[in-house]
Amino acid sequence: MSGFSLLAVSGHPRQNLSIFDPASPPAESIVNVSVLVLAITAFIFVVVEGILLYSVFRFRRRAPLTPQPPLAGMGEGEPESRLPSPSGPWERGLGSEVRESDKSEPAQVYGSKPIEIAWTAAPAMIVFVLVLVTARTLWEVKVSPPEPRSGDNTLFVTVVGRQWWWEYTYDHYDGQPFGFTTANELHVPASEDGVPRPVYLTLKSADVCHSFWVPRLGGKVDLIPGRTNHLWFQSDRPGLYLGQCAEYCGTQHANMLLRVSVDPPDEFASWLQHERSPAAPDDPANEAQRAFQRQSCVNCHAVRGTSARGTYAPDLTHLMSRQTLASGMVSNTTDNLRLWVDDPQKLKKGCLMPAFGLDQRDRDLVLRYLLTLR
Repeated sequence: MSGFSLLAVSGHPRQNLSIFDPASPPAESIVNVSVLVLAITAFIFVVVEGILLYSVFRFRRRAPLTPQPPLAGMGEGEPESRLPSPSGPWERGLGSEVRESDKSEPAQVYGSKPIEIAWTAAPAMIVFVLVLVTARTLWEVKVSPPEPRSGDNTLFVTVVGRQWWWEYTYDHYDGQPFGFTTANELHVPASEDGVPRPVYLTLKSADVCHSFWVPRLGGKVDLIPGRTNHLWFQSDRPGLYLGQCAEYCGTQHANMLLRVSVDPPDEFASWLQHERSPAAPDDPANEAQRAFQRQSCVNCHAVRGTSARGTYAPDLTHLMSRQTLASGMVSNTTDNLRLWVDDPQKLKKGCLMPAFGLDQRDRDLVLRYLLTLR
């Protein structure tokens, strides 16, 4: 169901969510070790199942042997030597030929040192190889973030998982500090013209365990309360990459979706400058803004440049620049935004934003103000 939700709001008819189409070095490392493990286990499966099927066929149970009736004219006093011998004209219920193996169990082997050494050494070697390859892959994937420095073309973002949305704080890019916060849609620069632009994510949780997973960019990394984890990736293929929380975190776990936009460097720089700018300052003459600030929205949400400085819910400074609402569940349209303001529980049952029961006038004013946050 979550996969269909991803496709529904992606804006594309099809989205490739396969780990076998990697778009970053960590994802490629994971695919390589996955293919190796699949090849080894497939070989073991074929060998074991082949021996099993051969044994089942070769030593299958057959119909019991039955002697033929006595020959005509032979009485009870006839010598035993004239009776049919066991290797002679015996008949089997299904009419198949008689073989020596039909009359006894297969040869039993006990205490064979060569066989015992073989079936101990072979699995040990396989496990040893897998341990080495896995250790190398972990070395490539689990990289501690470096210190930001000027001209490093590196993006540093702090990701906080919340029920049920994602908070992104852009810390540094190319050595320059930023410090602004956005939500649910992560924008990163693409590597271009041979210049790598790595992305380092610092992963935290504000409530319960979550897991950050964009299959084509990297593996799953958990966000655990009280613990800080890290993830890195880079990609030279601009586009939209989808994923979702991969750790059960509550009733809306399946709707805690992920959208990562890999933008060309110039577009990312423009997006970065736009997102870091504040919204229009408080204007006493702006009736829509005053209506928004009268509501309890300002206790949870922030709109940079205004008196709304909440930190509990998504930052709304550039809300209308996002493609989706409710962590990727629905497209960010005027109609969907109106439904969300009216009663969020109708779109995302169990979310922590209640329905405030606004009258028609206040609802229209709040909606009008939100539509200006671009």
